[in-house]
Amino acid sequence: MTDQPQAPLSIAVVPVTPFQQNCSLVWCTLTKEAAIVDPGGDAVRIQEALKETGVKPVAIWLTHGHIDHAGGAAELAEVLALPIIGPHEADKFLLDALPEQGLRFEMHGIKAVVPTRWLSEGDSVSVGEVSFSVQHVPGHTPGHVTFFQKELRLLLAGDTVFAGSIGRTDFPYGSHATLIAGIKGKLLPLGDDVQFLPGHGPASTLGEERRNNPFLQG
Repeated sequence: MTDQPQAPLSIAVVPVTPFQQNCSLVWCTLTKEAAIVDPGGDAVRIQEALKETGVKPVAIWLTHGHIDHAGGAAELAEVLALPIIGPHEADKFLLDALPEQGLRFEMHGIKAVVPTRWLSEGDSVSVGEVSFSVQHVPGHTPGHVTFFQKELRLLLAGDTVFAGSIGRTDFPYGSHATLIAGIKGKLLPLGDDVQFLPGHGPASTLGEERRNNPFLQG
């Protein structure tokens, strides 16, 4: 009997904030280097998860600038001495306004976020030996990005597409048509077999959503 090869990537989901946002720890199993994706808050809980998994955080990745995804980024970056990567610069106004967002939701002590690096369509980000390509998929927010690992058929989708739904677009800066166009034009073509982790709720596959998501029919 031969040992099965170890998967090159592991993910642990850490639900954070009253919005139950899927903050995720994504790490290379070879190097144990990890990215903290969308740390919306509950920084202590995220740090506990890092200790439990035994991984070494090397960066924070942000899909967009809403408080439930970025509210804990500045604190974690300071405490752990990490760079903040993403989102697209079109979300700068949201990251600047995070303290005000926090007050509206009675989330106190939230700091504005200044990314170390903005992301654009076609960029790539890496954790250990594993690289992800970046897609700019606006509509939920102007600067929303997603992260795709081609070989592993894995998408970190943020608040673009959910199991059975899509991201909200009823903000003054939102656009339903733009979001649908981005999902259909950039995400669904990645392949039906691609499993995605959304910003809220359970994982799904792009094929399942292409066939059955009511927002993506027609």
